[in-house]
Amino acid sequence: MIDPDAPLEEQLARQTRIIDALMRRAERQHEVGGSAYGAFQSAISLQAQVWAKTRDLERTTDELRHARDDSERMRRNLAEALSALDGGVAVFTGGLLEVCNDIFLKLLPDVSGRFQPGMDIEQCLTTIESSRHLVTVEGSFDAALAQARREGASVASLVIELQGDRWYQVNLQGTSGQAVVLLLTEITAIVRRNRSEKEQLVEGHADYLQAVFENMTSGVCTFSATGVVRMYNMQFRALLGLPYTMLQKGTDLAQVLDYVAQHGLIVDASVFEIAQWLDRLDRQGRLRRRMRHLSGRMLDLHAYQLPDGGVLLELKDVTLESRATEMLENRVAERTEELTHANAQLREQFDEMARVEEELRIAKERAEAAVSSKTRFLAAASHDLLQPVNAAKLLIAMLVDSVSGTRFAPTVERLDGSFNSIEQLLHSLLDISRLDSLDRGLLPSEVCLGTLMRSVWEDQMPLAQRKGVTLDMVPSMIVVKSDPVYLLRSIQNLVVNAIQYTPGGGRVLVGCRRRGAVVDLQVWDTGVGISRKDQTRIFEEFTRADNVPPGSGVGLGLSIVDRTCRHLGHKVRVRSKPGAGSVFSIEMEALQRRAAAEDRGQAPETASQDMDHIVLLIENDPDVLYAFTGKLEQWGASVFAARSIDEALGHVRDMGMAPDIVLADYQLDDGETGDRAIAAVRALSGVRVPAIMITADRGNALLRKGAAEGFSVLTKPVQLSRLRPLIDWKLRWQAPEDAAE
Repeated sequence: MIDPDAPLEEQLARQTRIIDALMRRAERQHEVGGSAYGAFQSAISLQAQVWAKTRDLERTTDELRHARDDSERMRRNLAEALSALDGGVAVFTGGLLEVCNDIFLKLLPDVSGRFQPGMDIEQCLTTIESSRHLVTVEGSFDAALAQARREGASVASLVIELQGDRWYQVNLQGTSGQAVVLLLTEITAIVRRNRSEKEQLVEGHADYLQAVFENMTSGVCTFSATGVVRMYNMQFRALLGLPYTMLQKGTDLAQVLDYVAQHGLIVDASVFEIAQWLDRLDRQGRLRRRMRHLSGRMLDLHAYQLPDGGVLLELKDVTLESRATEMLENRVAERTEELTHANAQLREQFDEMARVEEELRIAKERAEAAVSSKTRFLAAASHDLLQPVNAAKLLIAMLVDSVSGTRFAPTVERLDGSFNSIEQLLHSLLDISRLDSLDRGLLPSEVCLGTLMRSVWEDQMPLAQRKGVTLDMVPSMIVVKSDPVYLLRSIQNLVVNAIQYTPGGGRVLVGCRRRGAVVDLQVWDTGVGISRKDQTRIFEEFTRADNVPPGSGVGLGLSIVDRTCRHLGHKVRVRSKPGAGSVFSIEMEALQRRAAAEDRGQAPETASQDMDHIVLLIENDPDVLYAFTGKLEQWGASVFAARSIDEALGHVRDMGMAPDIVLADYQLDDGETGDRAIAAVRALSGVRVPAIMITADRGNALLRKGAAEGFSVLTKPVQLSRLRPLIDWKLRWQAPEDAAE
């Protein structure tokens, strides 16, 4: 019922209230109680409780008295301890003044009577600030008190100055028991010692600065805010030419400027008008002027405004620098005049060059227009040029078969060889014209090198056999990205050159060598070889090696190969040794897939001797039509010759059936084309008739169209060694059983 940790006064009061309550309860029981014995028994019990509580109350009273004595003794000890301290001390508990020592009260005698126990700390600090003995306070009492009250804060310090040049440090320290201790420690001796050391340091610095001023190459002089000389060096006086008596400490700035103006020491005396100086210094904080002294020296004057409002003047002798600058300016002026003159000459030359360049541009445009016109003419006339060549080749082929074993055979063979040379030259000229065309680009696509090499091998095998050269090919199914037409021509040119410059009994080998992501298509021969000096020029037009026999070409084949490969991004290399043969290679990037079978080059190596099939031949040139018909009939075919689409459709109606195969020229009369003729025959017969397109166009567009519409493409002049196997292959694998689309 009684908390033993409560104060003694509170325990005593509570015990008294308990005893009174028990007494009242006993009296009520006596008044209302039952038997006399029960009342007596209750009275005895109550008396025992009263005696026990009385003893407790007496013991508690003694403890309270002892505690009060201890508290009073501790207070006296604290007051004696505070009095023994050197500084003033005041202790605040709960924000109220608990105790302070005599030193604290004597520091401010005019307000010492106001400091009483129970005074709050804010009022105490306000009282200190209101004292007449307080001169200055470095800091804020409010901020220091707020810092001292923060939990875990360090000591908050202030410095105050009292009358008599006395200095005290005020420390406010918060304790963990919500108490604040205010401590005033005298620091007068420390402040006075620091002040003395500072004055000595300033005096030492003044002497040091004076020594520095005296040894400076420039003249320096400082003036106070009122315009009085403070410091100067001898150089300043010497540069201005002032007498000794004119420049002394305490001399007014206006006097110095008036003296300079009156004696004309500065040619432009207006620079020393003091009103202008002060105005510009106030606005800019610094001033710089260059002036000429009466002696002829050039001086640079720098004026700076000091933090206290004073002025610092600095004079520098820049006579040599001024002369150098003047000389430099003169040289710059001379150089500028020379450059202006040279610029005028260059402008005239530039105008002349611009005129010449314009004339060259016009001439170049005319030349390009002429070349373009020539190229377009050759490209457009390629069909007309190749038509008679195609007819002549077919007729010569018929003659070769007709005169075989007769005395005319050698003559016909020579005629065939001569015509082959004409054909090669014509192909070379047309290839160059196409490569030079400004409006025709190469069309790279995925090409199987094995297909191209086999085609070249089949075309050039007769030439190799006639010359007695062994022509071998290593099969390969590597796929590259290139223009199939021009890459085929490049390989053909390399093989033809190898056969041409290899004597009988020699060998030519065509194959591919894989090296990582690239592939080298190589043509090896055991021919006459090429010297090192010729290897750098054989790729130029109309250039041949020195050791080749006369009459062996005009030197266009390798030029076409080099130009084609440069357009396609391929690299051409040659390795050769005179008398040991040559190796020509074309380096290309290999694609990561195998080649699919193509119509071109998939013909079998041998063809049947008798072509027992119906061939619908569509050709508008009478000579080519006659020669083609004769050659096909020699092979055993039944030929229906037609010069137009209507005539071809008439033959189909007369037969009442579809032909076995259609051979059609691409360019017919009246705007008709071979692809339309093939489509018309298929539509009339209702059968997807195998077809071969014969054309002088070497572009890729017709090849793509043939792949889409199901016909093969042969370029003019037709190689009979390729035509016969291709016809047999088309008839064997693409027999006309399916209906036309």
